[in-house]
Amino acid sequence: MTEAAHKPVLLAEVMAALSPRKDELMVDGTFGAGGYTRAILATGARIIAFDRDPSAARFADELPRDRFNLIGDRFSNMEQHVTSADGVTLDIGVSSMQIDEAERGFSFMRDGPLDMRMGDSGSTAADLVNEMEPAELSRIFWIYGEEKASRRIASFLVRRRAEAPFERTLDLAETVERAVGGRKGAKVHPATRVFQALRIAVNEELAELEAGLAASERILNEGGRLAVVTFHSLEDRIVKAFFTERAGRTPGGSRHMPQVIAARAPSFRLLFNGHRGPGDDEVAANPRARSAKLRAGVRTAAPAWEAGA
Repeated sequence: MTEAAHKPVLLAEVMAALSPRKDELMVDGTFGAGGYTRAILATGARIIAFDRDPSAARFADELPRDRFNLIGDRFSNMEQHVTSADGVTLDIGVSSMQIDEAERGFSFMRDGPLDMRMGDSGSTAADLVNEMEPAELSRIFWIYGEEKASRRIASFLVRRRAEAPFERTLDLAETVERAVGGRKGAKVHPATRVFQALRIAVNEELAELEAGLAASERILNEGGRLAVVTFHSLEDRIVKAFFTERAGRTPGGSRHMPQVIAARAPSFRLLFNGHRGPGDDEVAANPRARSAKLRAGVRTAAPAWEAGA
């Protein structure tokens, strides 16, 4: 597997948002196959990269050690390793290389162990499916997968696991399909949202994202740039809310509702309104890029907001 086979999405847009310069210190919070890192290193900037997946280290062997360091940790822990930075980039969600490796258990299209861990510790997807109460499984499918048939699927899985525990991805995917009565002409596989929900739950992705955004805010120097790429509405809503709040974009108010007064000075200035998406050429070359959204901001001189502000 080569880095070229896993070119990061929105690379040109992310580089334009970060605008790295020679000798600046940038943080790549989601190293993966190293696509963003390589592009940043090519500008002469320095990089500290993070990835909790031990297998990512194989993509770092040829990178210049005088300007690059890969840390095997969650990006939410970046403050433990970096005190200040000129830019941070985060590419949220599962990487294409993880999806393509059947033994990682992320894909319902390839048979493999029902794992889904981005790292090498913690509960697996099999643990959740085989041990959780039906109400908790249903909650995960509904909240993290936005699955309308969450209760029916959870009940079906609990009845099936009483006969034999779930251990393989295709077994789970086929069981979910039976639970909803087959594909019925659906464009996407019936197990898509269930697999997404389990992956998010296993890796605590939403809490990780919230903590990573706050950590980025604290380590960025004035004028530092934060660029975040998301692929699903759950993650994008968190990133959008973070930038909207931190940029002081409070509601304008009306005669029925007074204007909300920002309690704190804006800690970010938006680089552009809304988000940037992929062009037709990129989507044609990489269909996985279709749902990608980039949001970005520039750090102001204001203090970082406290947790829960």
